[in-house]
Amino acid sequence: METGRFVVKEVFSIRKIGILGGTFDPVHLGHLTAAEAVREAYDLEQVLFIPAGEPPHKLDQTKTAAWHRYWMTVLATLDNPKFDVSPVEIQREGVSYTIDTLMYFREKMGSESEIYFIAGADLVFEIAGWRRSDALFERCVFVIVTRPGFDFGRLRDNLSGVLTQAQLNRIAPLEIPALEVSSTEIRQKIKAGRTVRYLIPEAVDAYIRKNGLYR
Repeated sequence: METGRFVVKEVFSIRKIGILGGTFDPVHLGHLTAAEAVREAYDLEQVLFIPAGEPPHKLDQTKTAAWHRYWMTVLATLDNPKFDVSPVEIQREGVSYTIDTLMYFREKMGSESEIYFIAGADLVFEIAGWRRSDALFERCVFVIVTRPGFDFGRLRDNLSGVLTQAQLNRIAPLEIPALEVSSTEIRQKIKAGRTVRYLIPEAVDAYIRKNGLYR
């Protein structure tokens, strides 16, 4: 269905879904690599990319307009039929909290569905401080994507004083091929007039150049 300028594909019949949230400013190959690795490892029917509206930890940071970030993510995922993009957070007024998004999809998809929330290892310690973190663990499994060789055992030990055992059991690690790239680095390269080829999809690069973003 079409909502304003955003095209929304109904995913509520899916029983096993991955969710990858982020500002995607811009989306890059690291995001796509992580999403595909989790999809394959957990045999997910779909991975849903959700561009953030107003993330609480970035309220004081300048972000590219939501509709630019949305369409860049759409372009980046077009060639993978198992990827989709949802505008649910950028259409929601106010601050975007992960629990609101998870509750939305849990309600629409039903209690029998399985939701896998994809996050990087750097976010693990922040999760405990997110709004209603106890409810987050009840509604999804957190798949923590790491570089090969990452010491997840040590991470679990460090988290043992922050999370309960039941919550720790809802965290699963997954090693993916190392790809040292970040949206911040990409924006800096573009601003400096340097190439970002092979860091972002070609369609996203073309969109950035056409709209003069990050310059």
